Amino acid sequence: MSQPEWWSPAAQYAHNQRPNPAPNFYLPQSAQPFPDRGAPAQRRGARVSVGLAVGMALIAGAVGGIAGNLANGSSLFDSQVNLVATNNAVERAPESVAAIASRVLPSVVSISTRSRSGAGTGTGFVIRSDGYILTNNHVVENVARGGSLNVSFNDGKVVRGKIVGVNPAYDLAVIKVTRTGVPALQFGNSDSVQVGDSVIAIGSPLGLSGTVTSGIISAKNRAVTAGADQGESSFINALQTDAAINPGNSGGPLVDRTGAVVGVNTAIATLGSFSGQTGSIGLGFAIPINQARRTAEELIKTGKSSYPILGVSVDTNYGESGALITSVSPGGPADEAGIQEGDIILNLDGRVITNPDELIVAIRNRAPGDRVSITVKREEVTKVVKATLVAAPQ
Repeated sequence: MSQPEWWSPAAQYAHNQRPNPAPNFYLPQSAQPFPDRGAPAQRRGARVSVGLAVGMALIAGAVGGIAGNLANGSSLFDSQVNLVATNNAVERAPESVAAIASRVLPSVVSISTRSRSGAGTGTGFVIRSDGYILTNNHVVENVARGGSLNVSFNDGKVVRGKIVGVNPAYDLAVIKVTRTGVPALQFGNSDSVQVGDSVIAIGSPLGLSGTVTSGIISAKNRAVTAGADQGESSFINALQTDAAINPGNSGGPLVDRTGAVVGVNTAIATLGSFSGQTGSIGLGFAIPINQARRTAEELIKTGKSSYPILGVSVDTNYGESGALITSVSPGGPADEAGIQEGDIILNLDGRVITNPDELIVAIRNRAPGDRVSITVKREEVTKVVKATLVAAPQ
């Protein structure tokens, strides 16, 4: 089966004929009703109310016990209690999670959308103080053809937003609000991130705005193919993190221990029908900020954004290591480099290619005009060729 290099269904990515169920990549946008259950809002509210009722019962019991002791004439602070001396002044280091969160939270926003196709919520963050906000395309795509888009800031102010431009290939979007003067987050360097580095994810999971979770970078260069039920699949050369990411976190920042953004939280892996679990299982994925920054700058400047292609189609069902080329676009980069139908690409710029998705992600991680080195196997002969990537037609 031959498909163009910019298309590969997420279902095929998740199903690799493994004996055990493969994880599904789920876009953590919170929708109404909740996408994985479809439970009515009233029922979800009831579950929350029960939890709160239990908590309040426990608190009430504790208060009742204290009141009983006081009624008997005893005191928590009588002479029989030997208290440990403490200092009530808590000093938080600038690199602590609490300190970073206090600096970053004012620039993180909650995004709510409503259209004929339904309602949803997600997250975004300010990238320019004149009102530009970066988020995921799948957070706002339901209002691209009409609907309302509201942006809620950490201080409680809510303003209308409009879409400046989207790039479904990278699952990125830029929106604009009339509010200005809000601090913009600093961009970090996702290329310098190392496995094991501490990171913090901030967003609005299940509509709970200003939620902060922490973890580490678990892996780099994960080939993640994520797609909603409708629309184009996104191919992401992702940063993997174990920081808790849940529906509603989509589009929020993943920041390092200086508070600089290193990624845009986008997808989570789930066990799918194997367990029904679609929340965080410690496998979250973020678009590297270096890629997101280039895309955002193009969207702000022109309203459009490009992505690079090699000019080949690949066999998405190829079962061996590498990417089998099924067709080559005449006059395209691959054609000019001498790549032919039937060739197998094994490596791109030092990155081992084990399946077709990894080839697409490796190419998407570059920019139009970049020159890449490609290791190609033809029958039993392996050779290295050079190709200059071009922008995909818009």
